[in-house]
Amino acid sequence: MKRIRINTGKVGLVFKNGDYQKVITQGTHWLFLNQNVIVYDLTKEFYASVANEILLKDKVLADMLEIVEVKDNELVLVYENSNFKNVLQSGRYFYWKGFVDRVFQKVDRSKIYITENIEKALFSNYELSKYIRVFEVAAYEKAVLLVDDVYTKTLTGGTYRFWRNDTTIKIAKADMRQLQLEIAGQELLTKDKATLRINFYTQYKVVDIEKALLGNKDYEKQLYILMQLALRTYVGGYTLDELLEKKENIATAVFDQVSKNTAQLGVQVLNCGIRDVILTGEMKEIMNQVLVAQKRAQANIITRREETASTRSLLNTAKLMEDNEMLFKLKEMEYVEKIADKIGEITVSGNGNMVKQLKEIFAVNK
Repeated sequence: MKRIRINTGKVGLVFKNGDYQKVITQGTHWLFLNQNVIVYDLTKEFYASVANEILLKDKVLADMLEIVEVKDNELVLVYENSNFKNVLQSGRYFYWKGFVDRVFQKVDRSKIYITENIEKALFSNYELSKYIRVFEVAAYEKAVLLVDDVYTKTLTGGTYRFWRNDTTIKIAKADMRQLQLEIAGQELLTKDKATLRINFYTQYKVVDIEKALLGNKDYEKQLYILMQLALRTYVGGYTLDELLEKKENIATAVFDQVSKNTAQLGVQVLNCGIRDVILTGEMKEIMNQVLVAQKRAQANIITRREETASTRSLLNTAKLMEDNEMLFKLKEMEYVEKIADKIGEITVSGNGNMVKQLKEIFAVNK
């Protein structure tokens, strides 16, 4: 005989020549020499060294064990003393009763929505998170939910979690804020075959996410093409000179044209604007020459106008001096004053008309 001691929190399974005999609990026990004991910790999960079906025939042992059956597409969350412990996949599990307070929460992983009451803090735990799909939708976004490539519903901003299983789940997101699309350096031909580049922009907003994402492919690219075509059509209808005169109307014309076709894209055009019109190098040189010629012609007109006005003023002054001797004398004094500013010393005889003498002084010798 031999004595075996089972301590508190332990339990022993007695085997004789490899065959299960009985279960022994806390205390001192006497066994035959051909019997041996396997000791188990009551706080741990039970793993048998022989088939569980053999052990469960012992009603005493079966009553001491809690059996957890986990089917395919199921998970069981294990809590010990109100704290999350681990996750059980499909299979059969055995736990000792009574020593540790355990709670088993079963979830159905065959569905996509997480309807079970699970604390949010556990979603970041790796033991559980590996069975969950997570999608983030920003506060300024909306998303369409596709289950097995079939539209299900529209999601607003938030975090969405689904069970990871054989069901395909996808989301497509769209920015719901005011957006801007630009056409930079677009080369266009005018009606008179002049080449120019235009930088153009439009501000728009997605108003129907289902139509934008499900009814169209690359709605932004399609909007870009609509703007491009409208811009090309407008520019091609005018000569360069007409276009430069009406460039303020380009934005309005493109806005009106594009707005007619954006409803099918699920977007709304808010406004359009032209940033600048750039002439090519050759065209810029020609336009500069035209501008210089125009300015020169304007300058010549102004010069002729001033000369005419000056001649008319001189003629009027001469007529006044002819009729008014006092005015003639004043003009003599004005001449003297102007000459005195330029010449250090002038000698004039007292005989004859002063203006006549001054004229003779400054006359060019012939």
